[in-house]
Amino acid sequence: MTEKYFRKGFGLRREVAETLSIDYHSRIVDRIRENDFFLEVGNLNFRLAREFGFCFGVERAVEYAYEASRKFAGKRLFLVGEIIHNPHVNQTLRQMGVTILVPGSDGRFDYSSITDDDVVIIPAFGVTTQDLRRLQESGCVLVDTTCGSVLNVWKRVEQYARDGFTSLVHGKHFHEETQATVSQIEKYGTGNYVVVRDQDETELICNFIEREGDPSVLQATFADKVSEGFDFSRDLQYVGIANQTTMLASESLAIENRVRRALISRYGEENIDEHFRSFGTICTATQERQNAVLDLVEESLDMMVVIGGYNSSNTNHLAKLCSTRSPTFHIADASCIDPEQNRICYKPVGSMEDVVVEGWLGDGPKLIGITAGASTPNNKIGETIERIVRIRGLSLPD
Repeated sequence: MTEKYFRKGFGLRREVAETLSIDYHSRIVDRIRENDFFLEVGNLNFRLAREFGFCFGVERAVEYAYEASRKFAGKRLFLVGEIIHNPHVNQTLRQMGVTILVPGSDGRFDYSSITDDDVVIIPAFGVTTQDLRRLQESGCVLVDTTCGSVLNVWKRVEQYARDGFTSLVHGKHFHEETQATVSQIEKYGTGNYVVVRDQDETELICNFIEREGDPSVLQATFADKVSEGFDFSRDLQYVGIANQTTMLASESLAIENRVRRALISRYGEENIDEHFRSFGTICTATQERQNAVLDLVEESLDMMVVIGGYNSSNTNHLAKLCSTRSPTFHIADASCIDPEQNRICYKPVGSMEDVVVEGWLGDGPKLIGITAGASTPNNKIGETIERIVRIRGLSLPD
């Protein structure tokens, strides 16, 4: 019987290494890293965060997709949504012949055209249990690039569900990763979940745990963020904490502590272990990148440039952290900077729309901080720096 599920690679790393380097490598980024993360060009000084760009999970997912393209040359290759939230990487996969499936208005993917002779790549975020089942029923070959950190979260929420605990998930309920995570809970009849976006939503939950009262406000706020049949009076007695791996680490920890305090208030310190669980599902790479920008903005920067897809959760959180200390420009990639016109198109923190600013770099010496989300390849960082330098009529050193 032909193997239909692959997760551990095809042993083609050497064969795809050169192509990956051509597509994503940057000599200027290497040079900056070797120079203690600093670059001076004329009166422009750049500080690069010490942790930035592709994390291990993203690097593995992209590499595995490239290997799949070579392994199954001649077959139709499909990808469920985006491999990661980076427009350049996804467009490159399209150019390699991978068809990216897009969900319909109902949020569901149409797999009706998938046959047992096709290959389907599962993205780094994973897919829901329902999607996995439908793909398996099609008989196609599955190449699973789900990040190990995501799988770790799944193990935790599955354990909560088996033990009759409600999973309180810090995340965006519409995000692919969170949807995949909560679907793991739904496999168990004893499992429930509620997804909280931020500390304000958490406070609503905690106030109810502490004082109960009328659940109608919660029912309205969390209508599409809870498991089917969720009962706020019944299902918040036993709570386990989990999170979307790309959320703001400090906020996830604050949410965890607040829920624990609420349950202590309701059931007493002596009973907390019976009612509360947490196993630390914050992604190490996400936390490292957030810590690195917090260190970077301690310097007297004139501005921060954050590079990454506008729909990238971890990139948006990096921009949010930077904006508390320095003027911050979140750009999708280097094409957002027009060096001839000294113009930048960027997405302000908290905004849904990008804006265009003329003369954004200004005159005189500048100390510019640079970082990038975990789905941003190094070449897009290097191209960004090159375009900023060109505004001053300068060029990068050879």
